[in-house]
Amino acid sequence: MSAKIIDGKAISQQIKDELKEKTAALKEKGIEVTLAVILVGEDPASQVYVRNKKRACEYIGYNSLSYELPAETTQEELLKLIDELNGRGDVDGILVQMPLPGHIDEKTVINAIDPSKDVDGFHPMNVGALMIGEKGFVSCTPAGVIQLLKRGTDGYDITGKECVIIGRSNIVGKPMSLLMLRENATVTVAHSKTKNLAEVCRRADIIIAAVGKAGVITADHVKEGAVVIDVGINRNEDGKLCGDVKYDEVSEIAGYITPVPGGVGPMTIAMLMNNCYEAALLHNAN
Repeated sequence: MSAKIIDGKAISQQIKDELKEKTAALKEKGIEVTLAVILVGEDPASQVYVRNKKRACEYIGYNSLSYELPAETTQEELLKLIDELNGRGDVDGILVQMPLPGHIDEKTVINAIDPSKDVDGFHPMNVGALMIGEKGFVSCTPAGVIQLLKRGTDGYDITGKECVIIGRSNIVGKPMSLLMLRENATVTVAHSKTKNLAEVCRRADIIIAAVGKAGVITADHVKEGAVVIDVGINRNEDGKLCGDVKYDEVSEIAGYITPVPGGVGPMTIAMLMNNCYEAALLHNAN
């Protein structure tokens, strides 16, 4: 069999179009949605991500505030800016682009953001809310994976399915496991210390690969008809973008599969935009 491709570009566009319509309705009530993006230094990949976020804001109809700070910006200066943005009633979301320069502690910066403006979903209060099933902002990449599963698989029902998540990072693996539990999947989290990884993966109806190593998931890891979501973004020996999954061989076995690029990547920004909309609703609830 040959897998059906889950088109992240198309699904992310669908979500942005829905948000564009809902944002226009908010504007009729006099409510604006505003995202503040902070970039420290000149990391080329981060600059691309920030440009894409600004473009998404423009398309949907959000206001976008941009703070591009030099690499030598001190932690104190960055925290002062975050404090100012926390206090501004016209700012709904604050995003500090990672990674930060080595002299700035990322954990301290994340903790400084008002949880109600933490549209990246990294603040401990939002992570804790996810853990105990309360409302909060969910990390964008795992939230995007859920939308891919719901919108890109012809009504595939996650309930009761065996899901193996490969990777246990705070940004993807751990929140992903909690979201899949929320969708009533039976969840196994595998990682670098897991024994017999291929055997563990072959049990799975759904495989979510978030390892950060090119081509680590092969046909030997996948049972026929499984849904395979590839979160990895790597470069192969030729410098081409590729995922954690050996796409050519796994796509001959899987039922559904996400490509790299064009799978999970576009969904991260779409879900960031969704979090911004939800933040605006929260801040204007009264």
